[in-house]
Amino acid sequence: MRNKTLYSGSGLLLAAALSTAIIVLANAGLTSLRMDLTENKLFTLSEGTTNIIQSLDEPVRLDFYFSRKTLLGYPGLLNYGTRVRDLLEEYAAKSNGKILLTVIEPEPFSEEEDQAVASGLQGVSISTAGDRAYFGLVGTNSTDDEANIPFFQDSRESALEYDITKLVYNLANPKKRVVGVISSLPVFGATSQGQVSKPWAIIGVMREFFEVKDLGASPVKLDEDIDVLMVIHPKKLKDESLYAIDQFMLAGGNAFFFIDPLAEADHTQPDPLNPMTMPDMDSDLNVFLDNWGLEVAEDKLAADITSAMRVQTRSPRGPQETLYLPWLRLGESSFNHDDFITNELKVIHMGTAGIIEQKEGSAVEMSPLLYTSKDAMKLERDLILFQQDPNIILDNFVSEGKQLNLAVRISGHVSSAYPEGDPGSTKEGETDTDSLKEGDINVILVADTDILSDIFWVRTQSFFGVDIPQPIANNGDFVVNTLENLSGNTDLISLRSRGEFSRPFEIVEAIRRDAEDKFRDRERELQTKLSETEQRILALQSESGESNLILSKEQNTEIEKFQAEQLKTRKELRAVQHELQKNIESLGTKLKFINIALMPLLIMFAAIATGLYRTRQRSH
Repeated sequence: MRNKTLYSGSGLLLAAALSTAIIVLANAGLTSLRMDLTENKLFTLSEGTTNIIQSLDEPVRLDFYFSRKTLLGYPGLLNYGTRVRDLLEEYAAKSNGKILLTVIEPEPFSEEEDQAVASGLQGVSISTAGDRAYFGLVGTNSTDDEANIPFFQDSRESALEYDITKLVYNLANPKKRVVGVISSLPVFGATSQGQVSKPWAIIGVMREFFEVKDLGASPVKLDEDIDVLMVIHPKKLKDESLYAIDQFMLAGGNAFFFIDPLAEADHTQPDPLNPMTMPDMDSDLNVFLDNWGLEVAEDKLAADITSAMRVQTRSPRGPQETLYLPWLRLGESSFNHDDFITNELKVIHMGTAGIIEQKEGSAVEMSPLLYTSKDAMKLERDLILFQQDPNIILDNFVSEGKQLNLAVRISGHVSSAYPEGDPGSTKEGETDTDSLKEGDINVILVADTDILSDIFWVRTQSFFGVDIPQPIANNGDFVVNTLENLSGNTDLISLRSRGEFSRPFEIVEAIRRDAEDKFRDRERELQTKLSETEQRILALQSESGESNLILSKEQNTEIEKFQAEQLKTRKELRAVQHELQKNIESLGTKLKFINIALMPLLIMFAAIATGLYRTRQRSH
């Protein structure tokens, strides 16, 4: 018995030691092995990354600074640091020796900490003693160009691969392509009444990949080194500017246009000589669109009840949420998944966008990139300009049952919009023989400028005292994807927007929308009854000839009937709201049961069934 006890105890100790050894060895040697079960494959090295790192001509050195010991009190960052290290090791493993990875743990007041600071990494103070932690990446190429990620934020974990690959790509391709920007909006910042505004976030994102040149609002000539021309909200462009754009496109230059029937970021003031007129907030490129057989109506906006954003409004019942038809939150069903620019996008926000239509006999091929659902309509621009109540705009909604194009790709062989040549140098009746008369074009046209405005796609968050812009939509990705596609590179496109910014409860939203439709119908009925009753009272007063301050018996009876009807209708409205909340809570209860109780119950029943089956097998 003693021997059996000894052997049993020794066996347990050996098993424990063996298990510990296996765990230690696995943790040391198998950390890069993992199974990605996420819907969007957020943790799998993508084909675009593989293409970039395997096509490196020169070595790229990556120094990963990670203050593991200093961050022991922050398990979230500690685990994220392990994830970053594992991913970097996978980069090095698949680069055929072109990526040289070094993991550095900078001790306080050490030479490694000095190197981290000199390389531009952001140290965060985590103790009253002044200890600083570093969690960033420094990359250098063979010509000593340097790039860095100052601090890996766990809020950007879904974009981790993209950020690292972007750094490697920029080091491997230090010469940036040139994007020339013509804009009547202050996208590069502006000074007004002593106030200096910062450049828009979209310009900062573009500068990460391109050399961005400000060409002004109406340049006469375009620089010869421009790879892609970006025109934002063109207003009253000079003929010389239009001619320069025309010749740039016909010569094979690619263009990216943003026009808008109602640019909310356009703060043009009314004419001081006629202050009652509305300011000019629209733009157009009709000189080109007419020539190509396309149209963007100046007085129509796209409205989509399926994609409309929710906004806060005031009502007699207090603050409430309602749909604002001109502001659109486009999901994956509104993107062209056959095009490199849009096939990886998840969410795009647009505001008071126009509608792109192709006329019969058009000279170009038009391929939609962004579009509404079929539950959409063309909304009158003047209604938005003069009506501030979203509910009244909703009351005017009537679905036209067809998709409306918001952004398109245009290609084809076209003739010049200026067949006589440069309007600034040719006289009437003469023809400039040196100008291009026709050519092939490749253009992306977006019928909205608010897609670029910060308010529609970025929010600023404070991270250890530093303001960091965080995207809430893929607007920036759409712009950079387009510029890279027009300039010939698509590898980075596959990496952007791999994670969801939000996962809305679509069934809950459908329930809410149906209930709100009923609610609005009943509300309209109430308003109609109110108006009819007031007219009836006025008619009775005019018939009787009595003073408006003295009500007849018939008038009192009519008012009492209305008050009873009003009370009944309000009860019905409350019932609709109650039913809405009841349906949503019921759905939530079902989801909780499935997530919390159903799966454990299924596992338990499976275990019981397996046990009964084995018992039966043994008895036989």
